[in-house]
Amino acid sequence: MKVLVSVKRVVDYNVKVRVKSDGSGMDLAGVKMSMNPFDEIAVEEAVRLKEKGVASEIVVVSCGVAQCQETLRTALAIGADRAILVETDAELQPLAVAKILKALVAKEQPGLVILGKQAIDDDCNQTGQALAAIADLPQATFASKVEVVDGKAKVTREVDGGLETVEVTLPAVVTTDLRLNEPRYVTLPNIMKAKKKPLETVKPADLGVDVTPRIKTLKVSEPPKRGAGVKVADVATLVDKLKNEAKVI
Repeated sequence: MKVLVSVKRVVDYNVKVRVKSDGSGMDLAGVKMSMNPFDEIAVEEAVRLKEKGVASEIVVVSCGVAQCQETLRTALAIGADRAILVETDAELQPLAVAKILKALVAKEQPGLVILGKQAIDDDCNQTGQALAAIADLPQATFASKVEVVDGKAKVTREVDGGLETVEVTLPAVVTTDLRLNEPRYVTLPNIMKAKKKPLETVKPADLGVDVTPRIKTLKVSEPPKRGAGVKVADVATLVDKLKNEAKVI
């Protein structure tokens, strides 16, 4: 079974992002970029399926600027077999990415598509669901456990009330949650091996996909700064402040 995994290049989770002075977006100059953490979990899960003998090939795909090759090489170092970069300088929104992945699903015919549940930059949580809808594939989102047996995937999902287990017929789309696994440390020998693995570059037009943005960002601004807290002498004072100043009770 072939597994297709989507990975996104995002601002590293340790970096404090800054808004541009003109409010047009985030300031990415000199900022460390890395693989979206949820996508890293998706790659790790695909590699584990291959180690169990369930998967035979892992294909990773990333959409964006040329520097996304670095993210793909990291995925190859984790254990993916080959990579595809859909290169474009356009602003990619979830629906456009879903259309690109649909075209690649039609081309590659994977038995399972694994994506991170959301990206930590835009927090949209839409791409996996949109892909399942337009490609007419069953989906299991927010996966904390995945088992593949006899052409079906049994997925334990994290929901508001606890855990829910669903079974989907392959091919299917699965999006990963934080507790699915812990990605392995990438060793130097694997990084060197990844440099020799195949990486194909295509354009959205080659796949017949129009990635023109449908949503326009008007302004980006930082949230208002929180005021300093105050100490209160007793419960009566606390209740009075909550009632008359904060007006929350």
